[in-house]
Amino acid sequence: MTPVGEVLRSHVLQSGWPGPRLVVLGGVHGDETCGTVAIERVRTALETGRLQLRRGELSLVPVANPLARQHGRREGERNLNRSFQPDPQPADHEARITNLLCPLLARHDVLLDLHSFQSAGAPFAMIGPRDNAGALEPFARAFEEGQLALHLGTGCVVEAWLEVYAARLARCGQGGDARALAFGWGTNEYMRSQGGYAVTLECGQHLDPAAPEVAYRAILAALALLGMAGSTPVPPAHPRLLRLVDVVDRQAEGDRLVHAWTSFDAVRQGQTIGLRADGQAVVAPCDGAIVFPNAEALPGSEWFYFAVDSERRLDAPGPTPAP
Repeated sequence: MTPVGEVLRSHVLQSGWPGPRLVVLGGVHGDETCGTVAIERVRTALETGRLQLRRGELSLVPVANPLARQHGRREGERNLNRSFQPDPQPADHEARITNLLCPLLARHDVLLDLHSFQSAGAPFAMIGPRDNAGALEPFARAFEEGQLALHLGTGCVVEAWLEVYAARLARCGQGGDARALAFGWGTNEYMRSQGGYAVTLECGQHLDPAAPEVAYRAILAALALLGMAGSTPVPPAHPRLLRLVDVVDRQAEGDRLVHAWTSFDAVRQGQTIGLRADGQAVVAPCDGAIVFPNAEALPGSEWFYFAVDSERRLDAPGPTPAP
């Protein structure tokens, strides 16, 4: 018999009229509950008729990683949002769940992936590459993706995750390792590889009581923008747009951050961000901002990301200048 933690629950609502196909994920990490709460609230509204699906198809996955949720931790056996590709010989729980989620994502046009984070901070959205025909992540729907991010109403949008991850691999001598690069693939990267587009919304700190409301309003905003349900879309926000340019790993247990950084804290060129175990300072290479600081990162894993203001335009179609 299949263990409880292996059973993936999803809800599919079809309008009967042509339109976009949107999938919303919550609980990709088991300790991130805001997306689950918001999805269940939207599902109830649709099933009771308080919200009407006018066109298209909506799939809701309240808990994408059931084993991790069952244990109340980030991962079941590993991070579900890594190596997110079909595996003909799944060796762990997350690989088996990935094999269930990939076909679901592939038959949709749009993904909204709802998350929260460990440190304090304000909600923000994450988007993928600009339109390009390159080998790393070819893409042709950057404007649509940007529009979705703008309508989610956050004060900040972050771009270029996979590019920085690939640069980290190259720095570690793994630039030609296809398996290592595939480890950097999450739900969004897989969605884009299937011709769709995707936005990750980080709704706030894990226990922030406002985070479920942020997630709920984001689902409603996506449905309205796509003309699927609800009223006229809210006007797009004018968030700060940041481009990730580097990731710094924690190398040893003695490495420590010199401040209780939160995402988007500003730093000046030469400012000390952390200290290595041997006392060497880790400094900002230029003016910019800290993103995803993790004082508890394991040695060999991401300690913090560094970002700068981006010149990219999300409110108009067409190419933007190269970075």
